Amino acid sequence: MKYRDILIEIGTEELPPKSLLALADAFAEGVVSGLDAAGIAHGAMTRFAAPRRLAVWVRRVAEQQPDQEIKRKGPPVSAAFAADGSPTRAATAFADSCGTTVASLGRVTEAKGEFLFHTGIKSGAETVSLLADIARTSLDKLPIAKRMRWGSGTAEFVRPVHWVVFLFGKDVVPAEILSVTTGRHSRGHRFMAPKDIAIASPSTYAGRLEKAGHVLVDFEKRRAVIREGVVALAESQGGHAIIGSALLDEVTSLVEWPVPISGHFEERFLALPKEVLIATLQDHQRYFPVEDAQGRLTSLFITVANVVSRAPDEVRRGNERVVRPRLADAAFFWDQDRRLSLAARMDHLKAVTFQAQLGSYHARSGRIHRLAQHLAPSVGADPGLAGRAADLAKCDLLTGLVGEFPELQGTMGAYYAQLDGEPAEVARAIGEQYLPRFAGDALPTTPTGTVLALADKLDTIVGAFAIGQKPTGAKDPFAVRRATLGALRILLESSLDVDLPAIIAHAYEATLADLLLNAKPKAEGQKPAAAPPASPDLVRDVCDYAFERLRSVYLESGQGITSEMFDAVLERKPVSPLDFDARLSALSEFLTLEGAGALTGANKRIANILRKSDSAADGIVDPALLEVDAEKALAASLAEVAPAARTCIASRDYRGALSRLATLRPSVDAFFDGVMVNAPDAGVRRNRLALLASVQALFLAVADLSRLPG
Repeated sequence: MKYRDILIEIGTEELPPKSLLALADAFAEGVVSGLDAAGIAHGAMTRFAAPRRLAVWVRRVAEQQPDQEIKRKGPPVSAAFAADGSPTRAATAFADSCGTTVASLGRVTEAKGEFLFHTGIKSGAETVSLLADIARTSLDKLPIAKRMRWGSGTAEFVRPVHWVVFLFGKDVVPAEILSVTTGRHSRGHRFMAPKDIAIASPSTYAGRLEKAGHVLVDFEKRRAVIREGVVALAESQGGHAIIGSALLDEVTSLVEWPVPISGHFEERFLALPKEVLIATLQDHQRYFPVEDAQGRLTSLFITVANVVSRAPDEVRRGNERVVRPRLADAAFFWDQDRRLSLAARMDHLKAVTFQAQLGSYHARSGRIHRLAQHLAPSVGADPGLAGRAADLAKCDLLTGLVGEFPELQGTMGAYYAQLDGEPAEVARAIGEQYLPRFAGDALPTTPTGTVLALADKLDTIVGAFAIGQKPTGAKDPFAVRRATLGALRILLESSLDVDLPAIIAHAYEATLADLLLNAKPKAEGQKPAAAPPASPDLVRDVCDYAFERLRSVYLESGQGITSEMFDAVLERKPVSPLDFDARLSALSEFLTLEGAGALTGANKRIANILRKSDSAADGIVDPALLEVDAEKALAASLAEVAPAARTCIASRDYRGALSRLATLRPSVDAFFDGVMVNAPDAGVRRNRLALLASVQALFLAVADLSRLPG
């Protein structure tokens, strides 16, 4: 078998920077999946991504598909031949479709009778004949929200396509992709090397573009060059660059030949909150802010140009001119916002709709207020401070700075609350209300912030379920998944032992009241906005959803938790996620003990026996009815272990409980080896079932081991 490398490059207008990596990954994965589906052997894959191109290089691709064995069942023999033995139309048609004769067909006998059967070999197609369709299929499946057309053609893509390089080894794969004829000529940097660049072979692609085209087509390499350049430039001026991964990815997606350049803004703007300056520089300008050795923001920033300029000072001055009005706007909003306190904005929240059925932000703040005060004692927070923080939490949505920088909501509220003279705990809580915002983000550090963040997330979750907006597939308009995972992280990592169904029910009471209020006609003759949903099972549905999200967290944690282990604990329906975690951790540790597998199997056996038994097992064992030594020994072991195990369970020391229950293994094994549970005597039989039920009950107090394999 001969092998050659493949290179596919789609050359376009500038691609959306925030989608570039996703498009590149999907394109590469689609090409590899296409090769795999066609049964074409291949080696490693490398994907490339730059502002004007997506490319895939696959090494050692077989030149031909492997031959395929064909097996086809035809019509029944009874329908394939006439009475005189001549083939019917059914037989000849089947033979023709297989490319053979009736005489060459075999026969196979099955339960339903005897059938004609064909076996044969289909020669594998040449890979080159399949590549164009593989590429087209991958491009068709790219995650493009809105495709566009250009010129007079019918092709659709995320941006207009200008060239396509398609090589199989050193040969061009002849095809038309997105209305462009394939070839071997790529294009270099739009300004520094705009001419066509011939690619001799896939392995020379990246090096050729770098040397002749001034394009670093390898995304990771370009990213590293940018990081190193920005860091070095900042350090050369005595600073430390603030390099966020999202900004670094976006800048990498915007430039083909990165050239870091420093600039300065006026020092008077350093009076603005640090977060405002960073948001202006990063989000609006895609600049890297620079700190000094003490972590204070400086007036220095670093931008990354896409060209080696003959006049770098002009580039620097141009960027400085651009950032100045942005910072001036931020300073203006900062001054204006401070003229009105957060508390003075509370009534204005009535005019801002959160959601038609759920009412205004003022109504939402009221729900969060009630829930925060309800939660406060269980978290060790002051109910008064929690209520005050909830009242002010959404007021910064009405400020100019948050209007300009929505990502600063909460952060600016904390600044304004502090300036208004609110208690420090309230100000910090307002700044922590949205934590954690994403996986791995920090958690609230104050009791009031913890309460406020929990109440905010629970109101979002319950409200979404109450109006029928439970997440489905990719649709999650209220970000319920994120809110649920955030609430679970707070409960678990802050060791908060709360009754989840109870607090969800409390949240639903306030939500339902607002649903009923907003469903009333606003004026005489006006129809209600919407009928409140009748959902008595909402609390159960929200809890089920939360625990399913928790399942995914554990399964992806790398701790060895399996879905069966999770179900074993879930079967006991713990109301507290913290209690659930303690049970699951104890079960995970228990299963590593010698003999745990035998006890798991015994629990499954006990569950099956009790389920199939026609005799009721009340769990009360009569010592007088114990006849066999093995059952007497089990009853004695149980009596010895049970008190300590129950004490551990009562204090939620599930590890201690299971370690003690593990000592029952020899007695349980001996029982099943030497005792017949279904004894002829009804009293003895019931007594033995009661003994097994007592064993099961102790394990069930922690988890249902019968749900585990083994």
